Amino acid sequence: MKEDIMAAKTASYREIVRDHVVLAKPGIVLLVMITTLGGMYMGQRGLPEPWLILLTLVPVGLATAGAAMLNNFYDRDIDILMSRTLRRPIPRGRVYPLNALILGLSLILISIVILLFVNTIAAALTATSAFIYVIPYTVLLKRKTHLVTHVGSITGALPPAIGYVAVRGTVGLEAMALFAIMFIWQHPHFWAYALKYKDDYSRAGVPVLPLSKGVKGTKLRTLIYTIALLPVSVMPYYLKMSGMCYLVLATGLGLIYIALAVKAYLSEKETGRLLFVYSLVYISILFTGLVADMVVK
Repeated sequence: MKEDIMAAKTASYREIVRDHVVLAKPGIVLLVMITTLGGMYMGQRGLPEPWLILLTLVPVGLATAGAAMLNNFYDRDIDILMSRTLRRPIPRGRVYPLNALILGLSLILISIVILLFVNTIAAALTATSAFIYVIPYTVLLKRKTHLVTHVGSITGALPPAIGYVAVRGTVGLEAMALFAIMFIWQHPHFWAYALKYKDDYSRAGVPVLPLSKGVKGTKLRTLIYTIALLPVSVMPYYLKMSGMCYLVLATGLGLIYIALAVKAYLSEKETGRLLFVYSLVYISILFTGLVADMVVK
């Protein structure tokens, strides 16, 4: 009997931990940490000291997880209305909302304190990223205007800049180039996602671009931003961060992206799925190529 009780408690603890991990949106945390490490690699022109990597990636990951938990806390009323979020721990009643609030705030605070041992600029940028995601993006704008994408893109674009600043201790043109690439890319990436789940967003009353400007208007803006992304993506070459191989790679990836956006714009059946998948392939290969073809100074 005791063994059964202990096994039940152990299973319960595991479920609690798992539910809180789900609240932290581990996929997003991993992506943020990878792009942060990419920024550190570019700033160092190689891998920084292990202690600096640890002291940067862990708090950046904690801040991202904390902001995600606060997003889950605030959006719990609309998450229950959307099929893609219905099974999240808070709508299912597996995590108390207050727990998510307290843990989310604690993780962000802890992360900022740790990053102060790296440098104040990295800590300030991380705090800014978390603040923008939670207050302007989640609380103030998400349910009111499709323009929230422009605000949310700031948060998504900061990680590689944070990584660069953690190594260099200053914000330079190279960090700004990494930020610009991620900022522009965020728009067609999210709009493809919004096209894919526009019915979900409609049920929740969230005015994403496909609902505010229509599917055709969303596809047009997606095309415009993929065109704008091409010259921005080659900035590292002209800043002498990378070599000719990266220039060719970025140009090729960008032209494919534009071609897919044109195809989507002309098609009546395109739901955004292909554009969404390619956006992930694009940014993964682009940053891998940037790191691989880095110019050592």
